[in-house]
Amino acid sequence: MKSSKRKSKSSKETDPGETTSIQNIQDELRLRFSQNAPSPSLHGYEKERGQLFDLIKRTASTGESNSVLVIGPRGSGKTMTLNSIYNELIEDDNIRENLLQVKLNGLLQTDDKIALKEITRQLQLENTLGDKVFGSFAETLQFLLDALKCGSQSSKPILFILEEFDMFAHHKNQTLLYNLFDIAQSDQAPICVVGVTCRLDVIELLEKRVKSRFSHRQVYFLNNYSYENFCDICMSYLKIESKPVRCDFIKEWNKQVEKLSKDSTVRDVLQQQFQFNKDIRALHHILMYVVCQLNETRPFPTPSDFVEAMKVTSTDSKSAMLHGISILELCLIIAMKHLTDIYDGEPFNFEMVYSEYAKFAQKRSSMQMYEKAVVLKAFEHLLALELVKSTDGSGTRIQKEYRLMSLLIHPSQITDALQKYPQCPTEVKQWASTSVI
Repeated sequence: MKSSKRKSKSSKETDPGETTSIQNIQDELRLRFSQNAPSPSLHGYEKERGQLFDLIKRTASTGESNSVLVIGPRGSGKTMTLNSIYNELIEDDNIRENLLQVKLNGLLQTDDKIALKEITRQLQLENTLGDKVFGSFAETLQFLLDALKCGSQSSKPILFILEEFDMFAHHKNQTLLYNLFDIAQSDQAPICVVGVTCRLDVIELLEKRVKSRFSHRQVYFLNNYSYENFCDICMSYLKIESKPVRCDFIKEWNKQVEKLSKDSTVRDVLQQQFQFNKDIRALHHILMYVVCQLNETRPFPTPSDFVEAMKVTSTDSKSAMLHGISILELCLIIAMKHLTDIYDGEPFNFEMVYSEYAKFAQKRSSMQMYEKAVVLKAFEHLLALELVKSTDGSGTRIQKEYRLMSLLIHPSQITDALQKYPQCPTEVKQWASTSVI
């Protein structure tokens, strides 16, 4: 009897149905965290979403032309919100048949010719364009829009989404932006131009003629959700509603997720992440690690998974770089730290750094005093690692020893690096923790 119970228990642990359910959940959540699927919910941007929804819907349903800039830091949900609006609009059969969408990215479409080819491809007008020759960019774009007109001479509404909008402002004469805004303003064709950018000063990049044709509508996404919203977003990403997974397993999964949302350890991890970075994509990295730990013996996430995920994802890259530099370079970093403290954040030059280093090395008989040329080479290596940067610009003719520099490392990162640095001399640690010698 006991042996049969053991057998049934072991068979339950390796239940093929449960294994398949775990794999299905992992596949779905990985897809969700890799941003290839829309977010299950939106939080904190109801007003902004409503403004954009009304604007785009008027173009899609009544043919009203519009232009707008969506501005906010990376990972604040700008593109995700636009995708959810488009997906909601095309649920209407009339809008789905008429509304066309063109997505451009300033990092990919680096000039107007490439952008025009991409517009032609997405509108599926390669055959219509053929080998025709046009005198200007405006004529070509207008021909493409005219080609979309049907028998009643009414053109299909087009939604233009320009990701990395500030990069398009660097195109020669800003021709693409000028023509799109001009068409939107003059109602030559029903289009809605939505620029997406993280630069708050993007308007200043536009030429006067482009500004005159832009509507100056701006919608800001400023990560204004609360900590509770952040926790809700986290749990909404973990919850499952798909049908391929067994219903009983889904219920148990969502029940465990609900428990996690109330667990003090998990909430501490989320609180730490919220204070450090509100970017939802950073949250994705934590959740991706948690989901990847699932297996047949551990089918549900645990609080310890969140703690470990936070340790892995919050590794400071600059502190890690400091672990690999030489003792001499570490001494130069400490000298720069002292100079930054003395002069209240003002720039310094190599001669000042060398003077601080020399005073330290001369007072410590156990420390080797390197020649100035060797120290300069170490200083240049720190510059190449981008731990230090020049404030004079690349075109300056000032001798490199006197070029003004600023330190790109926070004092807390230096302290952390010294604690973990392998076989760091005691006097170096003491020098870093005390005031300037």
